[in-house]
Amino acid sequence: MQKIWKVRKYDEELIKQISKKHAISPILAKLLVSREIQEDQIENFLNGNLEDLKDPFLMKDMDLFVKRVKQAISKKEKICIYGDYDVDGITSITIMYEFLTQLGADVCYYLPDRLIEGYGINNSALTEIAKNGTKLVITVDCGITAVEEVEFAKTLGLDICITDHHECSDVLPSAVAIINPKQKEDHYPFKFHAGVGVAFKCLAAIAKEYGLKEETYLKYLDIVSIGTISDIVPLIDENRIISKLGLKAMENTKNVGLKALLKVINFKTIDSMMVSFGIAPRINACGRMGNAGIAVKLLLEQNEEKAIQIARKLDELNTERQLVEKHIYEEALEMIQKGKLDKKNSIVLYNEGWHNGVIGIVASRLVNLYYKPVILLTKEHGMIRGSGRCEPGFSIYEALTECKEDLLQFGGHELAAGLSLEEKNIEAFVQDFENATKKRNSGVQEQIIDIDMQIDKKDLTGQIIKDIFTLRPYGQSNKVPLFIYKGLRVVAIRTIKEEKHLKLTLQDGKALIEGIAFSQGNRRDEIIVGNKIDVVGNIEVNTYHTPKTIQIVIQDFKRAVD
Repeated sequence: MQKIWKVRKYDEELIKQISKKHAISPILAKLLVSREIQEDQIENFLNGNLEDLKDPFLMKDMDLFVKRVKQAISKKEKICIYGDYDVDGITSITIMYEFLTQLGADVCYYLPDRLIEGYGINNSALTEIAKNGTKLVITVDCGITAVEEVEFAKTLGLDICITDHHECSDVLPSAVAIINPKQKEDHYPFKFHAGVGVAFKCLAAIAKEYGLKEETYLKYLDIVSIGTISDIVPLIDENRIISKLGLKAMENTKNVGLKALLKVINFKTIDSMMVSFGIAPRINACGRMGNAGIAVKLLLEQNEEKAIQIARKLDELNTERQLVEKHIYEEALEMIQKGKLDKKNSIVLYNEGWHNGVIGIVASRLVNLYYKPVILLTKEHGMIRGSGRCEPGFSIYEALTECKEDLLQFGGHELAAGLSLEEKNIEAFVQDFENATKKRNSGVQEQIIDIDMQIDKKDLTGQIIKDIFTLRPYGQSNKVPLFIYKGLRVVAIRTIKEEKHLKLTLQDGKALIEGIAFSQGNRRDEIIVGNKIDVVGNIEVNTYHTPKTIQIVIQDFKRAVD
């Protein structure tokens, strides 16, 4: 696939104004403009704190939700928290369970089995929950599409309060309360919370109603930040405040289970990358392999020794998940190449033997490779289930909406979705989804690499490192800054780690600059010592050197044109 480098252009006068007004460098000003941070949002982005979190009662139905929870606690009614089996759902269950328990509520939780029950509320689970004497069910990170299930719950004498963040359809469940800022009638100023962020706002509202100190819910910021970062929601506004403060709290977390997991992971730095590549895969692994309850037990565990045992179990499950993922990925690549599916606007693959808990990860990897919407389907208990992913700028949820006649159920958001259908409808669905993607012109064969700005040796100072650190934490809508550096001469080049990565020494005048290109060892023969190259990459501090040095983490490179 051809990669097109697209360097951002700036209004230099605007950059000067922003730089002067906020006492920041021109580079940081450009990076803020590149992230489409408006002038009236810059102060909040740079210095946002707890005081900038908005009143939770601005959310639609929050008063009804708090009233029903308060009633359940006062009447000692049994409350069941019904969550999703991913990191967002697991962290949502954790904070809601602990907080309500702290208030003296009679509370339990329910996690559907990913491999048997699938996503969301189901009638069998509701029946079992009702048999246990539950009167109130609070959903977290799910429920917004459960129209029929909520009606069924009423016949069992269950009240349902929905807290969710997924896209809303035209018809909503007739629940006691629906807390979801994406509702049409909801005027909450920020619409992009993860499920755990919505749950967190619910805790804040309950605490406010009871006149409790802010610490009663702020102490969960470390857990909330994990779910927020993991769910790939935009890390701006309230999400940025939650993530930034949550990561800071994680350095001295009081959560015994999280502390054990951090010990097992053994990452050097606690940041968003550590959450995305260290914590999230291990918490997700248990749900993907069939038992998400293990992760909830870890985050609720009070015994250090037991917590370490559970954390090690999550680590083992993650290793198992990686092996299954590798096998499915290789089979998927073979199917794509054999069927020449990379020529189509979308890729939909079906294999009844694939593991339902892993196909979503593989779909993401295929999107990164082919840069087009991908859906993988598998068969479980006679039902065809699937996970879909797509590239930024395309809404897989909207495309699936056009195919709803082929589906039994679907849900999700712009970049990721889950679905189910009958086996007899697979062929029709593949064609309808292809038509839906073709209409949106998503079948591009060019991957655009958006570059923040061009730099040279005068920019490689401590100031650029300070600017980059100021932007943390990174995530959706706040990507790691990408720079282009032109005309670097190759002084040395070699492969490392079993020829997987490229290690380069580059020269600009008398200055030597270290570069590393991860997973690009196969490109070793594209350049030789003496060549001049242009590189695109992010800047970081190389902590392996003493003293520490600045290096470029190369995302792509090309031979320079003199």
